[in-house]
Amino acid sequence: MRHSRPEANRGRLGERGGPRRRAVPLLRLEDEGGSAVVEFVFLGVLLLVPVVYLVLTVGQLQGGSFAVVGAADQAAKVYVDATTPQEADARAREAARIALADFGFGPEQAEVDIACSGDCLAPGTTVAVVVRLEVPLPLVPAIAGTHPSAATVDATSTQIVERFG
Repeated sequence: MRHSRPEANRGRLGERGGPRRRAVPLLRLEDEGGSAVVEFVFLGVLLLVPVVYLVLTVGQLQGGSFAVVGAADQAAKVYVDATTPQEADARAREAARIALADFGFGPEQAEVDIACSGDCLAPGTTVAVVVRLEVPLPLVPAIAGTHPSAATVDATSTQIVERFG
């Protein structure tokens, strides 16, 4: 019968006397108490605020784009339907003001230009209305007469005065 020494079996895996593992020191959880929550909240706020402001600004620009398109279209339609050029001008500017107000923009932010291809309100002439709007930055107040704007948007609409009224 063959006898082996226990020291000879220590190098082999799967046998009882194999190499011993060293104990790995465990990290104490008390040392990290609550720092993950603080980091998450800090980074969340730090990244979320600019993203929310960007979304607000893009929404404001989109609203301004819709407002100028509607204002120019309605102003041109109202202009060609009037009987006198003075009435047409007043009605077109009022229609543009109402269309801009529907989207939350004031008349001081917009500029309305009306141009005729010939004698205004003569049958067959074209009337072009251009509406320009300074879209303000959201949540930024006007300071000392300055109006910080995100962009200027504009739209043009052209209508033909009917030949047969």
